[in-house]
Amino acid sequence: MGILFLIVEDDRKIRKFINFSLRSQEYDCIEAATGKEAMRLITTQNLVAIILDLGLPDMDGVELIKQVREFSDIPIVVVSARDQDNEKVEALDAGADDYLTKPFSIKELLARIRVVLRHSNDNKKEDAPVVYRVADLEVDLEKHKVTLEGKDIHFTPMEYNVLTLLIKNSGKVLTHKYILKEVWGTYLDSEIQSMRVFMASIRRKLEKNPAKPRYILTEVGIGYRFADE
Repeated sequence: MGILFLIVEDDRKIRKFINFSLRSQEYDCIEAATGKEAMRLITTQNLVAIILDLGLPDMDGVELIKQVREFSDIPIVVVSARDQDNEKVEALDAGADDYLTKPFSIKELLARIRVVLRHSNDNKKEDAPVVYRVADLEVDLEKHKVTLEGKDIHFTPMEYNVLTLLIKNSGKVLTHKYILKEVWGTYLDSEIQSMRVFMASIRRKLEKNPAKPRYILTEVGIGYRFADE
């Protein structure tokens, strides 16, 4: 058996569609229609990722995420009909790695899966990279040095902390709450505007066109994502 996914979805047609799509990419899949069955499989199978619907018949998917995060950092991609920003934030803050809203493109789902698998594999390496390269941007974590197109870019200590947090989680949506807690050590709604000021400053230094960013992407109402490639 190869790379094994768990698809947690109570709608049989959607479950089978995702299963077929993943198998077409030579991934192996098992399925669960309830939270209880999902937990049994999560604790007994050697999974690499979970595709999760939030509207399960026996429990809320967010609660399932919280339970899984108590003992595992397995990648979780939410695929849900819930499209409100606060619901997306709740799932991401609970520990989901990504969030797609139904109806979704299977190409987008496969792309998101590739990102979380790559990110998960990077985290499993004994020696984390000290130099990150994306397009013309290079960040040397050991030297605290940022270069763009070969030119040194100066960042304040706080800007650098924000940038490196995003880069270390490249491809993953980071909510406003998560960024504030990780960098500032606190979270207040009033602080979100201050964080946006920092983001705008970072973008001015990195982006040729800040209105159409290449590196730091905005997830409206949720947070930010650093471009994975």
